[in-house]
Amino acid sequence: MAQIKKILAGALALCMAGSVLTACGGDKEGDTGSTGGSESKTEDAKGGSEGGNEEKKEDTKEETKPADTASLVNTGKVYNVYCWNTEFKERFEKYYEGAKDTALWDGVTINWVINPNEGNNYQTKLDEAIKKQSSAADDEKVDLFLVEADYAMKYVNSDACLDVIGEIGITKDDLKDQYKYTQDVMTDSNGTLKGLSWQATPGLFLYNAEYAKEVLGTDDPDEVQAQISDWTKFGEVAQKMKDKGIFMVSGYDDTYRCFSNNVSGPWVTDGKITIDPQIKAWADQTKEYSDKGYNNGTSLWDPAWTAGQKIDGKVFGYFFSTWGIPFTLLPNTLDKSADEGGEMAEGNGGYGKWRACKGPQSYFWGGTWIVGCFGSDNVAITRDVMLKLTCDADIMAQITENEQDYTNNKAAIKKLIDGGYTNPFLGGQNHLVLLSDAAEQIDLTGKVSAYDQGCNEEFQGAMKDYFQGTVTYDEALAKFKTNITTKYGDLTMD
Repeated sequence: MAQIKKILAGALALCMAGSVLTACGGDKEGDTGSTGGSESKTEDAKGGSEGGNEEKKEDTKEETKPADTASLVNTGKVYNVYCWNTEFKERFEKYYEGAKDTALWDGVTINWVINPNEGNNYQTKLDEAIKKQSSAADDEKVDLFLVEADYAMKYVNSDACLDVIGEIGITKDDLKDQYKYTQDVMTDSNGTLKGLSWQATPGLFLYNAEYAKEVLGTDDPDEVQAQISDWTKFGEVAQKMKDKGIFMVSGYDDTYRCFSNNVSGPWVTDGKITIDPQIKAWADQTKEYSDKGYNNGTSLWDPAWTAGQKIDGKVFGYFFSTWGIPFTLLPNTLDKSADEGGEMAEGNGGYGKWRACKGPQSYFWGGTWIVGCFGSDNVAITRDVMLKLTCDADIMAQITENEQDYTNNKAAIKKLIDGGYTNPFLGGQNHLVLLSDAAEQIDLTGKVSAYDQGCNEEFQGAMKDYFQGTVTYDEALAKFKTNITTKYGDLTMD
């Protein structure tokens, strides 16, 4: 899982410019009763789109009706799932297998096609498979595939993804408890929903309780929040931390998602790249923090960044989305890992010595979506997977309680909050209340483009010389312009 988040944070590039797949638009009007036979889509309309930030067209047609589920007949004997690691496979085996509609799986076996993300390998392999979908043998067709937030729009604004409502048969009532932003990510330029997620990923500020008590005189989340509730106060606390030899954050990238996920518009509009004021604000703040010694000059995922998460690591806090606690901070702060026989209990490193608060700005970071692929011969199974793993409140509550993965179901989260949920890693804190509030504030309407991953990565990378004082901001910006227009030859930038 941590590997996934490295991709989201900016370790790899989105190689769409050289994609073998061509862009396409096109809402599938009239496809309201698919049996999985959506291969009538033209061969050049398969796969990734390089656009994705078009204005939504005025809706003049009738509202899409859910597919007739009786017509969703499985004809394939192999259900092929494309993903980049084993996280979804583990969720599937632990939470779906026992609840699945076994009649749908009669005679059908599952085949996990796992291609690691490094070097854009996953997207390359997926694109190749999607391009061949119409001519592939029945049991070699892609049935389900996964995408991440930073490149989801590449697939959403294409015919690669089935219409969740009109072709897969999920109803709006099924979806009523999901967070709106998780659906916005997977909604195309015509308003068609193309994928669903089992998780929501609002972010918080996770802080070292020992340093909070030492410097601020309290580790109480409400009292700490009051002292860092905006960026001015956050900077004031950063100076107090520095005076005690503690870094406020670890490195250059730590606050990035707080800004990049609060932009006013997409990176790219009509083929033109725009530096949003929030992106510029991140660069300005990070330069200030670097010059004043408020950060340790690290980069996400490097050894020094990880080392700061030890309870004596001299870093006050980290901005993490929901996945950051179980998959990153928790294992990194332990003295003895679970594989080494370490107990998940206070006394093992920093376990129980971290707390969470909202921080100066609400944000989200990452997420994984499941998508039904056009031409699948097992759409009925995809419908069952989506219903069980993204809409079933009982299953969602189990995942959150057992895995600390914040699930995309308001009813499930409310059930846990009302039941007195506590997180022992956070000293018994019920951080779901904070996450629930943060998730409701996420708004991605009109803010997503197909180029987000590449733009985020290239901008962060270009600014590092500026933060280190070897180039000016204008020189760093010129480097970004050169790199991003080379990566995406169809884009321009003033």
